Amino acid sequence: MNKRFLWIGAVISLVIIVLLIRSYKNIDLIKRTKQPDVVSELLNSAKEFEAKTDLQAAKAIYKRLLSEYPNSEQVSQWQKKIEDLNIKLLFSPVITKGSIGYQINPGDTLYKIAKQFNTTVDLIMKSNSLKTDKIFPGKKIKIYNLPFSIVVDKSQNTLILKSNEEIVKTYVISTGLHNSTPIGSFKIKDKLIDPPWFKEGKVIPAESPENILGSRWLGFDLAGYGIHGTNDPKTLGQHITQGCVRMSNRDVEELYTIVHIGTEVIIVE
Repeated sequence: MNKRFLWIGAVISLVIIVLLIRSYKNIDLIKRTKQPDVVSELLNSAKEFEAKTDLQAAKAIYKRLLSEYPNSEQVSQWQKKIEDLNIKLLFSPVITKGSIGYQINPGDTLYKIAKQFNTTVDLIMKSNSLKTDKIFPGKKIKIYNLPFSIVVDKSQNTLILKSNEEIVKTYVISTGLHNSTPIGSFKIKDKLIDPPWFKEGKVIPAESPENILGSRWLGFDLAGYGIHGTNDPKTLGQHITQGCVRMSNRDVEELYTIVHIGTEVIIVE
């Protein structure tokens, strides 16, 4: 009799286990079938916010997607959207984390304000849609006042722009052939628009097709090295330069607008 009860108990336990497994599978199936619907709804909401130029709300949705669906095949796309929105917000008059509203005082100039807040005249003008450097007392303008830094990853050929240790944007770059790009911590020492290139004692002007520096130069406090544009964008992503960091002209112009002289550049293997 005891054996019979044991046998019946074992059968019942087995049936319960089977039912539980099926139940878990059904729950998992429901989650997987619902997930794309939720993601689609969130993406549609983000697009609607972008259309209404509510960029902060759109960014919040993409950050939520990254947090709740970290294994999605769309993660890289969402991260890129966040970075694109970071730049749009930075270049807009919207006051965001890291920026303040500043009332212009008598005697102020854009250069004086930029120096006070460790930013650039270009960024102040861009984020406030200023066409000239003429400013008037009493007017309020947006100032971004958190420090920026740059991390160059040679192995990945990426340049990461950070603000207060948060990633603002990631750029595709080229670095040195035969490991010629130095590693270490450097500072932006000088900035030039349409830089000439000095090659073997000759000066190659900016307009020459032989000039490899592109439209901008951000020189390091290490002679001969810096970040510059290119007249050959198809080489980006390769180890091909003579030691400098090469970006597309569009990207280096964006970076030039944002970072000021003295910005830290860390180059890692």
